[in-house]
Amino acid sequence: MQNDLPIGITLPMRVKLRDGRAVVLREIQAQDQEGMLAAFHRLSADSRYTRFMMAMRDPSAGMLEAATHPLPDREFALVAVSTDKRVDRIVAGARYAHAPGSDTCEFAVTVADDWHGLGLAGRLLQILIASARERGLRRMEGYVLAMNTPMRRLARRLGFVDRPCPDDPTLRVMSLSLGDGDALVAGRGSGITTSPL
Repeated sequence: MQNDLPIGITLPMRVKLRDGRAVVLREIQAQDQEGMLAAFHRLSADSRYTRFMMAMRDPSAGMLEAATHPLPDREFALVAVSTDKRVDRIVAGARYAHAPGSDTCEFAVTVADDWHGLGLAGRLLQILIASARERGLRRMEGYVLAMNTPMRRLARRLGFVDRPCPDDPTLRVMSLSLGDGDALVAGRGSGITTSPL
């Protein structure tokens, strides 16, 4: 996957956030299942609902397996790992996936409740956008709850169009043309800095 990233983006990458804390952004690994489960359990019920659009007490074994084993030709998945207190902890994740033969991918971003508002979701989404462009995908979409105004605001800032979902009035469809433009501007106006490891 490393070769699918644009020149200048190297993972793993250290990111210093607005509040001074740092995380390492890297591709998800098969051995992250336990860390992903722990991260899921640290999410509030509201955050779980916002991400999965249903009440969920535990992810299934199949969900964890799929999350930590992205299909190389159709998916790209990242995690943000904090080393606060000298313990590695997954504090955020992001991914996109597309169907075989499709030039449109669907994205999802999840950030732990106590890591909101620090620029982390934006940085993860920027890397997803850059990777999808590098793979030759033409459009990125995400289904977002209408009440999830922070995610909608972030997506609009990165150039996504926010429109109603024709099948469900509680959802919005965020879509971005991946043709021209550059949503990946490291740190500009975000209050975060990045450096390769």
